[in-house]
Amino acid sequence: MNTIFNIIDFGAVGDNSTDNTKAIQKALDEASLCEGKVIVPPGKYLTGKLKLKGKGVTIEGSASWSYRGVGGSVLILNDDKAECLIDITGSFGCSIINLNLTTSLNTNNIIHGIKLYWDKYNGGSEEDTPKIDGCKICNFTGDGIHFEHVWCFSVRHSMIAYNKGNGIFIDGWDGFILDNWFSYNEGYGLLGGNVVASISLTGNRVEWNTKGGFKIPFGDSFNITGNFFDRGEGPALDLGGEKQVSLATITSNIFRRPGASNNPNDKYDSCHLRLTNCKNITVISNTMRLGRNDGGGGILSPNYGLVIRNCECCTISYNTMDKSVLKELFVLENNNNCIIDNNIGSISDESFSTGSDLLN
Repeated sequence: MNTIFNIIDFGAVGDNSTDNTKAIQKALDEASLCEGKVIVPPGKYLTGKLKLKGKGVTIEGSASWSYRGVGGSVLILNDDKAECLIDITGSFGCSIINLNLTTSLNTNNIIHGIKLYWDKYNGGSEEDTPKIDGCKICNFTGDGIHFEHVWCFSVRHSMIAYNKGNGIFIDGWDGFILDNWFSYNEGYGLLGGNVVASISLTGNRVEWNTKGGFKIPFGDSFNITGNFFDRGEGPALDLGGEKQVSLATITSNIFRRPGASNNPNDKYDSCHLRLTNCKNITVISNTMRLGRNDGGGGILSPNYGLVIRNCECCTISYNTMDKSVLKELFVLENNNNCIIDNNIGSISDESFSTGSDLLN
């Protein structure tokens, strides 16, 4: 029984000209009957929206993308009426591996790269478990990845960049987000929805996202470890708000020159880390520094270090903050039963640029 399907055998042509929607969809439909794999050889394949179905389907290409370009196996959305390039709703245990997903459409319609949507929690009645690995997802008018009411997922070794929305939007739980680039998205690198819970965020590079790095307004149980947060107009990491975020460990991260907006909505948007209405949070052994744009241009930021307000039972210790802010290392308001000690650092002035001969 054949379980591997090459899109070329279904008539696909990677010439950046032929519409391949029917050919690729046919290969995916065949794979859905046997938990099979669809192979996308190197080439540039124009396509409309694609739908993954069934269980255990893999679509895999050849990853040779670069920071500024796409290469290898490239799927290019050519339908400005589509809501996404790949819809994985109802495709349980699917894998999307080593693909470039992109578009050059000029439209005001919101189009995501990869989308999963249920109208309620546990809408699929079992774990979705999508696995995205080694992909570049870029240039969409919406989010690179949009998961709404997702249950169990992983995103690894991918670059999610240059999207007009967020790098990834998550409403759901049980996720692993490991070793990715979130770069130059016009929203956040990661934005949480109504509920975000049980998420590991480890080893990611989060840089130059316009609104900020990771923003999670409400949720529970996060491991945020070993990430590199660099430049952006809002906080590098922003947890809580009107609703509570609880049970999180924030450790061994680098925070560098966030909060670079000339006109922030809130003056405390110019900070490294903001916790608002948070409980049972540990912030330990992180390192922070202010700076300008590459090459020494742009404003020097941030103004504030850690903004901790209306928090309870939090420990914030042993963070290193030398020349990390322009105004205040800590903004502390209405906190209860919190330990905030043994942090070392200093306030800088406008004469400071990067603090390193390795950076211009």
